Amino acid sequence: MLLLGCETAGYYTQAATGQMRILAAREPIEDIAAAPDTDAKLQQQLALVQSIRAYASGELKLPVGRAYGAYVKLEDDYPVWNVLAAPEFSLKPKRWCYPIAGCASYRGYFRKSSARDKAEQLAGEGYDVYLGPVPAYSTLGWFDDPVMSSFVHWPPERLAGLLFHELAHRRVYISGDTQFNESFATAVAQLALPDWRRRHGIDGPAANRIAEARAVNALMMTARRQLKAIYDSDQPRDVQRQQKAGTLAQLRQCYRELSAGWAYPNRYRAYIEKTNNATLALVSEYQSRVPAFQQLYRQSDGWEDFYRATEKLGKLDKDERNRRLDTLAANYQDSSRKVTGPSFNSETCMSAANTPLATGDN
Repeated sequence: MLLLGCETAGYYTQAATGQMRILAAREPIEDIAAAPDTDAKLQQQLALVQSIRAYASGELKLPVGRAYGAYVKLEDDYPVWNVLAAPEFSLKPKRWCYPIAGCASYRGYFRKSSARDKAEQLAGEGYDVYLGPVPAYSTLGWFDDPVMSSFVHWPPERLAGLLFHELAHRRVYISGDTQFNESFATAVAQLALPDWRRRHGIDGPAANRIAEARAVNALMMTARRQLKAIYDSDQPRDVQRQQKAGTLAQLRQCYRELSAGWAYPNRYRAYIEKTNNATLALVSEYQSRVPAFQQLYRQSDGWEDFYRATEKLGKLDKDERNRRLDTLAANYQDSSRKVTGPSFNSETCMSAANTPLATGDN
């Protein structure tokens, strides 16, 4: 996730003020770890951060520098709140363009009240809207991003995945292509975690969580394809609205079936319950190009070669870049762990949505 500016002076002011507040609150990890009054659990987690940074620099060849070498205790639960929006009958997200980051499909605020005001404004304009907390973001190397209280106590593999993702933005970032940037960073984290877990003796639940996340993403992408077909049809808007509601209702039902045997079936329930065009657009931004980058890594000779190949893709015009990514994705074969069970299939489950409408009964 990236910290974004805005075209309005008021937005720039809140962004600059919020960022400066965080930077001013930084304390070196070494100082906190050495302080006698530091909580033992926090000391343990900060030591873990240091080991993750070392792995990211030494093994993943990411430009860590002084990033995540300091800690900030936030005043609130999260540093930033993001607003996402998409039209009622489209999966194309609303985009905002900024001087440094280019165009992106989310807008961040350091205060939840400001984000809520923006979300309400967009909803009033007829958009599907999602308002969600952001535990961490990248400033793309403009500042030394700190570890924050919003994520420092995450489980080891989740913490490592987050830092790998955010540090990847410091290595490769293409202005104006959120899908490329976020899918690349997601792929880096997914590719790095198996070896990192092995080195730390982590197995079992962590692998299940990753597999569960992939299964949920597959389900949401299936729903997304169905909605796109609805929106591209020549059906009247009131019929499309009914079909949309049926598809989202079936998505919620399919999630209940998918997660029934999981240790924590409610892990993604709240997110699924809020799913709309805006959140489905976000899933596409973060996940749709991940298989292409994983295939590119398989074809590369190590991390540095992978980064160079990614940078070459980034220099192509967007249409050619997308064609190359499509080809890579077509050659990708997923051998990852499955947690869906032999009887569950996203396509089959979602096909139950809107059956009467699809057959012309309405």
